Amino acid sequence: MLISTPATFQRALRVAGLLLALVVFSPTTSRAQTWLVSTDAYIKIGVLDKFGQLGAYTAKFVVINQATGKEYVLVRQVPNGQKGIDVIFPSEATEADYFKTEKGEAATAKPGQYTWECQVKGKKVVGGRFNFSEVANDVTLVGKN
Repeated sequence: MLISTPATFQRALRVAGLLLALVVFSPTTSRAQTWLVSTDAYIKIGVLDKFGQLGAYTAKFVVINQATGKEYVLVRQVPNGQKGIDVIFPSEATEADYFKTEKGEAATAKPGQYTWECQVKGKKVVGGRFNFSEVANDVTLVGKN
């Protein structure tokens, strides 16, 4: 006949407690991760008075969407001592100055061809063209192993 002693009873309680802890703290079934993807296209354009001869001047940036013909304008002051300025198209409409149409419509980075120019004192001083292509995002789902 087996007689329980306090030592064997304590050992049995420890083993039972350990097993209970393993069950309680064991990981639950794993779930696949879900990712949120955000992709925004921007282009930086700028103008520079290479030798700084103008002093302070006003730079008027004009971007035209070739598909829609919409013209977006942003005017920036270049202070004396600063030779040039860079701007981002499309700029966030929450900024104080942003690319917009005459009616106040904010520019967006819709896929397509664009032309741009910068005017100083009413004359085109620099210009160019760029494309915004369709954006595709690849997402890898991590499942349970």
